Amino acid sequence: MKTLNWYVTRGFILAFSMAIVILTFGMTGANLVKVLDLVSQGISFWTFFQFTLYILPIVLTFTVPWAVMVAVMLVFGRMSADSEITAMRACGVSIMQIVSPILIITFFLTLLCLYLQVEVGPPFLGKSREMMQIAAINQPLAIFEPGKQIEYENTIIYIDDKEGEDGIKGVQIYTLSDPTTVAQDISAERGKLLVDHEKQILTVRLFDCFVDNRRTDQEAMTEAGLSSDGPTRFYTQQLEFNFNYGKEANAKRLSVRAKFMKLSDLMARIRMTKELNHDTTELEVELNQRIAFALSPIAFLLLGLPLAIRTSRRETSVGLFLSVILAGVFFLSIILCESLSSFPHLYPQYLLWLPNIIFQILGAVMTYRISQR
Repeated sequence: MKTLNWYVTRGFILAFSMAIVILTFGMTGANLVKVLDLVSQGISFWTFFQFTLYILPIVLTFTVPWAVMVAVMLVFGRMSADSEITAMRACGVSIMQIVSPILIITFFLTLLCLYLQVEVGPPFLGKSREMMQIAAINQPLAIFEPGKQIEYENTIIYIDDKEGEDGIKGVQIYTLSDPTTVAQDISAERGKLLVDHEKQILTVRLFDCFVDNRRTDQEAMTEAGLSSDGPTRFYTQQLEFNFNYGKEANAKRLSVRAKFMKLSDLMARIRMTKELNHDTTELEVELNQRIAFALSPIAFLLLGLPLAIRTSRRETSVGLFLSVILAGVFFLSIILCESLSSFPHLYPQYLLWLPNIIFQILGAVMTYRISQR
């Protein structure tokens, strides 16, 4: 029996290892596209490496259960196709004895996912977002991309091209009196970016500028922080805009989103919100979503096992296709339930558990039927 268990365990570990590497690389790569673009524009490679480490825990909470299903589909699908499961059962070995080593491994993988979801992943994800914001500001050209809209407070900036380490060309700036109304339109042939790291001030210095005051009424100009005196369109050799990026960054740090909290902090926020008689649905959805994701390896194993045995095909593409479809349905179902957090009367914090419950019950019933044959 030990030889049989080792045979099944070895096959599962090998398939799981390959699947986790490929899936983690794919999901991490999707998150690194933007960061690689920033690296090409001046962000240090060390920042890129740190960002990768910070997002890795939360990525693993998705790829570990998916890799469990892929490994189960491949290993037991091959064993079923080769009639190895039939031979084992003919020798008096039950399905549970065959799969028992995988159940133990999956249990520990579930504990790992739970730890990553409630303690490590969320705060690290928050650090990755904060780190990239600060890194981009400290390297101003990294956030100024040709054709991309850059927003600061009530100002929108576009550039056509970059020049040298801190130069920009073909600059277009719009200052807004309200979110939908342009109060001032400024165009410049070239400009320069200056950063005061100590005061955390970003200065955009423009040269050869044309300024068009689109709204000249006193109230609108005052709201936009502009002067209504003088001509509505004029030329100036130099113009500067100062942005206090430190104020914005520090404000974001003071208000930590529930998505980036540890379990203890999230529970404390829920308790405090209840004491204030405020709705806690969104916070409870976040809490239940984390636990539901963490328990998904068990659901994936229970459903993947009978499907792998029933497939009975040699082609690995069948198992891979089924694993992709099932994982997609599971994750999308939880994300859909999460999107209902603004409708507390639907109890989305409880609906989140439906994918886990359905997968586990369906898998358990199918496994029982197969074991009774």
